[in-house]
Amino acid sequence: MTIKSLWRALPLAAALVTVAPGVFAADTSSATRTASTAAAVPSVTASDRVLGRVDAPVTVIEYASFTCSHCADWTNDVLPTFKSRYIDTGKVKLVFRDLPTQPAQVATTAAAIGRCAAPDRFFDVARYFMANQTTAFASGSVRDWYMGAVGVSGRTQPQIEACLADPATQEALQADVEGAVAAGVDGTPTFFVNGRRMADHSIETLSAAIDPLIKGR
Repeated sequence: MTIKSLWRALPLAAALVTVAPGVFAADTSSATRTASTAAAVPSVTASDRVLGRVDAPVTVIEYASFTCSHCADWTNDVLPTFKSRYIDTGKVKLVFRDLPTQPAQVATTAAAIGRCAAPDRFFDVARYFMANQTTAFASGSVRDWYMGAVGVSGRTQPQIEACLADPATQEALQADVEGAVAAGVDGTPTFFVNGRRMADHSIETLSAAIDPLIKGR
């Protein structure tokens, strides 16, 4: 794969659609959905991207897409407060999982670049994508958006290209999508607190679920 192919990633996008047609989530605010515990969210594994202490008493799982405007709003506006209040204090670990939204080709490429980042740089890539999402789409070209993410990935351009062509990258993305479908996730961003789905992604809703779990800690 050459650098010109970074902004296409058609094999990845096509494979995901083939495996799970129609599962690309809508870019919708989770405030329009109700809380549910009917379906189990997949357990955290070594392949997950985790921000915070691995032994934190509370696990928050986020299903998000780098082309989702509501996901960008949460990362840009809510995450700083959430991080200082819960993650930096060792009370919560945040697990990020991919659920590409439309345009699927763009979202899947961004997700793949994130997957290919150095393990300790994934959240740098995620923050870059979210912080620069509006500018990228306003420009009409996402190539610079991709390349900026590569620049903070901790990998060289050839390393990213090789990783994008690796079937394991596709398989990891498929696993996230299939896990989201199994858990009944139908929009982004969607959050689970210790396995319980949240009605929305506001700091108030998340705090109301988290605070009783960490009381006295």
